Amino acid sequence: MFREFKENFFNIITSRLIVLLLIFIAVGAGLIYRIFDLQIVNGAAYLENFTLKIKKEKTIESSRGNIYDRDGQLLAYNELAYSVTIEDVYESGSTKNATINQTVYKLIKMIEENGDKLINDFNIVLDSDDQYAFAVEDKQLLRFLADIYGHTSTDDLTYAQSSATPDEVIEYLCGTTKYGIGEYSEETGEKIFHPGFGYTKNEILQILTIRFGMSANSFQKFIATTVATDVSEKTVAVVMENSDILEGVSIAEDTVRKYVDSVYFSHIIGYTGRISQDELDTLSIEDDSYTLNDVIGKSGIEKVMEAELSGTKGSETVYVDNLGKAIETTDRIEPIAGNDLHLTIDLDLQKATYNILEQKIAGILVSRIQNIKEYIPTENATAASIKIPINDVYFALINNNVIDISRFKETYASETEQEVHTNFIVKQTEILNELELELTDKQTVYSELSKEYQVYESYILTLIGSKNRNILPDNNIDKEDEVYLAWINQTISLKEYLVHAIAMNWVDITKIELEDQYSDSEEIYAQLLNYILINLEDNTDFSKKIYKYMIQENSLTGMQVCLVLWEQDIIDIDSKEIEELKSGVQNSYNFMLKRIENLDITPAQLALDPCSGSCVITDVTSGDVLALVTYPSYDNNKLANSVDAEYYAQLNADLSIPLWDYATQQTTAPGSTFKMISAVAALEEGVIDTNDTVTCLGVFDKLDTDVKCWINPGRHGSLNVSGAIQNSCNFFFYEMGYRLGSSSGSYNSEEGLEKLAYYADLFGLSDKSGVEITEESPSISNMDAVRSAIGQGTNSYTTTQLAKYVTAVANSGTCYNLSLLGYLTDSKGTLLVNYKPSVRNQISIDQSTWDAVHLGMRKVIEAKAYYADLGINVAGKTGTAQMSSTRPNHALFVGYAPYENPEIAIATRIAFGYTSDYAAEVSRDVISYYYGLAAEDELLTGTAEIPEAQGNGGD
Repeated sequence: MFREFKENFFNIITSRLIVLLLIFIAVGAGLIYRIFDLQIVNGAAYLENFTLKIKKEKTIESSRGNIYDRDGQLLAYNELAYSVTIEDVYESGSTKNATINQTVYKLIKMIEENGDKLINDFNIVLDSDDQYAFAVEDKQLLRFLADIYGHTSTDDLTYAQSSATPDEVIEYLCGTTKYGIGEYSEETGEKIFHPGFGYTKNEILQILTIRFGMSANSFQKFIATTVATDVSEKTVAVVMENSDILEGVSIAEDTVRKYVDSVYFSHIIGYTGRISQDELDTLSIEDDSYTLNDVIGKSGIEKVMEAELSGTKGSETVYVDNLGKAIETTDRIEPIAGNDLHLTIDLDLQKATYNILEQKIAGILVSRIQNIKEYIPTENATAASIKIPINDVYFALINNNVIDISRFKETYASETEQEVHTNFIVKQTEILNELELELTDKQTVYSELSKEYQVYESYILTLIGSKNRNILPDNNIDKEDEVYLAWINQTISLKEYLVHAIAMNWVDITKIELEDQYSDSEEIYAQLLNYILINLEDNTDFSKKIYKYMIQENSLTGMQVCLVLWEQDIIDIDSKEIEELKSGVQNSYNFMLKRIENLDITPAQLALDPCSGSCVITDVTSGDVLALVTYPSYDNNKLANSVDAEYYAQLNADLSIPLWDYATQQTTAPGSTFKMISAVAALEEGVIDTNDTVTCLGVFDKLDTDVKCWINPGRHGSLNVSGAIQNSCNFFFYEMGYRLGSSSGSYNSEEGLEKLAYYADLFGLSDKSGVEITEESPSISNMDAVRSAIGQGTNSYTTTQLAKYVTAVANSGTCYNLSLLGYLTDSKGTLLVNYKPSVRNQISIDQSTWDAVHLGMRKVIEAKAYYADLGINVAGKTGTAQMSSTRPNHALFVGYAPYENPEIAIATRIAFGYTSDYAAEVSRDVISYYYGLAAEDELLTGTAEIPEAQGNGGD
């Protein structure tokens, strides 16, 4: 048996099959080993080598520092919020644009249906005529166009690109070479793409805003583009629930910048917004961590203190796949929060001053509005006697977009609105027919047209020359051309001018639709005329001009204007007042006056003279700015984080110019507030001493042309320096200017100007005030020493610069560079920097000079009845600056308190405020508030404050 087993075993071993079996076993074992090595032992390494990974360094945004007032009251902070973002995770191909656009469109609808708004920082908006319009101008517009057409420099723009209209930009971006926004359709068997087809104009803008933002991050797809910020929980839920159909869309935790009492501080604090290419280039010089997706300080303190407030970004290493999608993050470094800034501004004083200023400006308006159609000045009328016709008030509500005239033609328009619209159509048809006749057959010389039709024809040129149309751009016109000069001199008709403009190739015919590109001049003119008439028909600005003449003709009545205010919810009043208006118990004049008195309608909304003002209060012992007020203002919350282009365009269209900082950017002649400098110059140069007098004769006759004192035909009589300041005697200071230029025995204006400039410089008027925000440069007069001595000539200063000057007067010689910055701490409250206003210079003059100037300023106030019961002694100087004989004078006041031991100084200006007394009254109320001399509800009434003084145009 054993022998048999042995033989069988031997036969098996020696069989050829066993060799094959062993080979198969060896191969199988090898394969098993290799699989184990690939998948178990080195699986992770091989997988990593197989997957395409790109290493990217990603920054993590830091939290921006807070801003506080001098007492630690919060002014600017960050609020946690949810944002909707989108990443470009879409595969390249012919359908990519369509896929992204469909996703973006769905996302837009989800966001809007839940009451949230998309970021709207695209620089094209829809205007009141539902037409595309640029939201920026000049350099900003050129930079925007360069970004659109892919140029790093505006110098690289072609003529066609730099002159592109909003419609041309939209068409370009919607085209297949860019974002392919539109629909394909079958035409003659071919697929034809129609840019923009299938979307409303607003939807196209919304999609473009998102696509343009995504394209800015195209070189780093893993960085998301923010679509909407601070969205509701409903939006968050809807987006997350629909994540399967919203490829690349995410919800991100974010922070948004918020401002407390924004209207009162917007010009000081400014706002944040998405960085521009120019800003990126500038900031990257000092800090290369900035990217095009960053939000930075765009204006005000936010911009000035960008480096201190922004903090330090964190970072992490991001690995993305070949589609740009993040698959792994490592090496995270946490960001460091920005520092907190404390300003010198007193929040409560800032708010109170703003409200006092608004109340007084409203009071000036109420005192000047009369129930007349038109103001016609008499022969002896002055700027101080200008009245405001009630018709101007009615029209102002339309002209400054308070009343929405586009609602008049809607199906939901009220009965009053429908009546107004019917009358408008009749008037408009008449005008357009007449204009067509003028531009074809009549051809009336411009100067022979009625004032009304001169307005209409002038607007036609404005329309076709605007950047949004660019049909007859200004830079195409030869300003030396004889026909152009004839038009300027009003000796030819508009048709003659337009025909000549076509012949000279000033008209860009590519902007109008021509049947034949080789059309002759007559055909081009016919098409241009057709374009003009069509575009005037639905043009809001042109419609406003029609409404103006409707008001004059009474086809649009004051009652209708008042009713529309109520029907459009612009005013919130008792319906009883409306019934009284309709029944005639109360007429429209009194009704409107009451609205202004109650500030239901504000001076800013009317944008009539006056509608603006500024006031700056300083600490005379330190140079700190306690309040820097500009009226009117705006809501910087609507510009923060990402500028709302529609709101920004609305602000730019506002005739009261709320974006302008009147305290730091408006320069005017200082008027008689300059006379303390002239007094110091005269005393220190020895052309007069404190005991000398000059007799005012009413008319100063030492020049080739006589100049008058404001009191003429009266006379001030004999005055010393203090008395001259007290009475603001122009004659006295004319004489000082004359003497300063007459040291050699004969009058030399240049010599006098040099001496006045020297003392103006001593008081800081040759420099900006020192406040850290944007400020215009001052101008010390360089012509006519005699007139310059009373603050005229070419003297021109901001309110902040006058505050700097009067601060030095108040503290007897320390000229500070004013400052808005208090101190800086880190996020934990540790003091980092204690800012202090620097001393620009010390003014070393005789004490008797100071005494004479201070006494004169005190006597100014003692002569003001409205200061009599204030409860504190104030010193000051009024000033009236004339800008135009057809507009009211600017009203100015500078002063300080208490007189015996100065603590604060104040400078106030009401642009076109009629008389300096009105600025002095504002200053009195501000001082009263600061020292608690009157109950707050007596000062801050929330109603118009009728001026107490009846100014006569003097100083």
